[in-house]
Amino acid sequence: MSLLAFFTALAQDAPAGQPGGGSSFFIVIILMFAGMYFLVIAPQRKKQKEHQKKIESLKAGDRIVTNGGLFATVTSVKSDRLIIKLVDGTKAELAKNFVASVVQGDSDAKDLQPAPTEPAK
Repeated sequence: MSLLAFFTALAQDAPAGQPGGGSSFFIVIILMFAGMYFLVIAPQRKKQKEHQKKIESLKAGDRIVTNGGLFATVTSVKSDRLIIKLVDGTKAELAKNFVASVVQGDSDAKDLQPAPTEPAK
């Protein structure tokens, strides 16, 4: 039985003109909010907490991807920002909120160099 059919059956228990029919409406609304919480909000909060743990555990030498899609290496960590080094040796400061993910594995900067392009024929 689908959730929609279940909620429709609950809503049709009491006809609209009878007293006491409003209580089933409130039960349906409460069940909808509970379902929304367990299906959407709780998993999103769990994912957000895991991401925050990864950001807090960053240390010098870790490889990251920024929200802008840049691959970088963390050179130092401050309380609210990171000092990062890009492929060409450029250093920049990045707010911790803009770290999209931590890159797993041991990839060197040479792996991130653009591939040589072939001349047009």
